Amino acid sequence: MKYTKEHEWLRVEGDLVVVGITEHAATQLGDVVFVELPEVETQVAGGDEVCVIESVKAASDILAPIDGEIVAVNEKLVDSPSLVNEDPMGAAWFFKLKVDDLSVLDQFMDEDEYQDLIG
Repeated sequence: MKYTKEHEWLRVEGDLVVVGITEHAATQLGDVVFVELPEVETQVAGGDEVCVIESVKAASDILAPIDGEIVAVNEKLVDSPSLVNEDPMGAAWFFKLKVDDLSVLDQFMDEDEYQDLIG
C-alpha cells in the first residue's frame, strides 16, 4: 500500500489502483453520514476532487491521487456510509482507477513514512 499526505491509501490490484481513506482520516472525520461517488468512466487528473464525504463534524473531498480513468466505484458506501468508519482500509474503498503506468505510485509514502507523518 501507498499513502498520500491527504490521508488516502492506494492499493494495486492487477492493473488498477484502488483508493480509500486511512483509518486516521476516518477517525478524524467522525461518523460518516453521506458519501457522493464519481461516475464510472470519468477521466481524472491528480488533484481533482472526485468524491465528497460528509460526517457529523465536517465535509471533505477525496482527491484523485493520480491521473487515470475511474473504472469502478463502491456503491455500498452510498447505502452504508458508516462502512468508512467500520473498515476504512478494506471494505470502504471509494473508487478504482485504471492508470497507464503504475510506477507513478513510487512518489507516495509507504507505511512507515505515513506513520511518521501522523506521528
